[in-house]
Amino acid sequence: MTSKQTRRRFLKSTVATGVATSTALSAASWRRVYGANSKLRVASVGCGGKGWSDLVSTAASPMVDVVALCDIDESKEHLGRAAEKFSAAKTYTDWRKLFENHKDFDAVIVSTPDHMHAPVSLPAMQLRKHVQCQKPLTHTVFEARQMQLAAKKYNVVTQMGNQIQSHQAYRTAVKLVHDGVIGKVKEVHSWQSGDMGWILADDRPSGSEAIPSTVHWDEWIGVAPERPFLPKIYHSFNWRAWQDFSNGQLGDFGCHILDPVFMALKLNAPVSLRAEAAPLNKEVWYKRSMVQYEFPGNEMTVGKTLKVTWYDGKDHYPSDQATGLTRSDLPKSGSVLIGEKGTLVIPHVASPKLYPVEKFADYKIELVPARDHYVSWADACRGEDKTTSHFDYAGPLAEAVLLGTIAIRLPQTLLAWDAEKMKLSGAAHAQQMLTKSYRSGWQPTFV
Repeated sequence: MTSKQTRRRFLKSTVATGVATSTALSAASWRRVYGANSKLRVASVGCGGKGWSDLVSTAASPMVDVVALCDIDESKEHLGRAAEKFSAAKTYTDWRKLFENHKDFDAVIVSTPDHMHAPVSLPAMQLRKHVQCQKPLTHTVFEARQMQLAAKKYNVVTQMGNQIQSHQAYRTAVKLVHDGVIGKVKEVHSWQSGDMGWILADDRPSGSEAIPSTVHWDEWIGVAPERPFLPKIYHSFNWRAWQDFSNGQLGDFGCHILDPVFMALKLNAPVSLRAEAAPLNKEVWYKRSMVQYEFPGNEMTVGKTLKVTWYDGKDHYPSDQATGLTRSDLPKSGSVLIGEKGTLVIPHVASPKLYPVEKFADYKIELVPARDHYVSWADACRGEDKTTSHFDYAGPLAEAVLLGTIAIRLPQTLLAWDAEKMKLSGAAHAQQMLTKSYRSGWQPTFV
């Protein structure tokens, strides 16, 4: 599909659904940043796992040239595989070396563990490189705000990797709410009740092993506190279990599952939140939690505030009493929006459903076509499209998710959030938890 076809498809669908955001800059503005008739030269930082699919999906555009690849692991599952597919690209094991040659690329895909999202993305934007960054955008609330400010200051095209936003199912769900099918919304319940998928340790294991010749461990640790290498404990997947590197289950899924809730209800920043969770040690994330958010009400909701409750952990669902539905009505992961005229169930990556079934038996849901989350970013960099998960939108969504991870560290504590002043109150150390310390020599440069 050509970039002009992509743009026409996008404009047609956004007019129909009303989900285009007013904060996205015009295509004409992007053309002043980058020539629309040239191929976009893309670099990728993190080429294994999700990084591989991000890279391949973006490179599907005929207007993209992959010119540089960076991964701390040179094995065939990571940098080796990417280098084989994109044989003309330069290869690096340290993103800082890649950025020294910043004139050789125009945009970068950042698909590292959470703790390195901001440390890589911020200097890229400071070099005026367009950025596509995996969810949950950053490791801390402060970093998320910095990403939003940097994108605006340096006038670059951005997109967070919550790609389900562009799926037909989520786009259709947003349209149903915007069309008023369930009326104004009174309450929301969202959850991820499946297995975590990563290691469930109780504490940091002791000992160390020799670092494989293909792994550049110091670069993988990056801004985090140093620790010895152990195979399969951190790299390349189980890092999600550890607080130094990730944001746990809420961080992993929140920017996906809460995304259509934010977009449909035009949410921004919560005013308060409270979590119920087992006490944490200083190393490993929780296995089960619940976070109750209060958001300011608006034209899409009932009342002065809207309660949004998040649940995670194996078989952790909202109750039948909370949703008015039975367990059999609920998917393993998703959201329930309870409205004045009915209830909308939004499964994670499946078609939305309306309840009561008998009331909506004759209602035909109009499906909204999917758009390409990856190619649209590349097209936007060239002035031929707009992104919908740009950092003006993704930043506040990520902040809300990351505030929830702070609440989980401070269970049974009511926290108040002043987004404008970036002030979190309710516990003695809550404000300090908006940010973190960085390893010596790795301190990011903030806006």
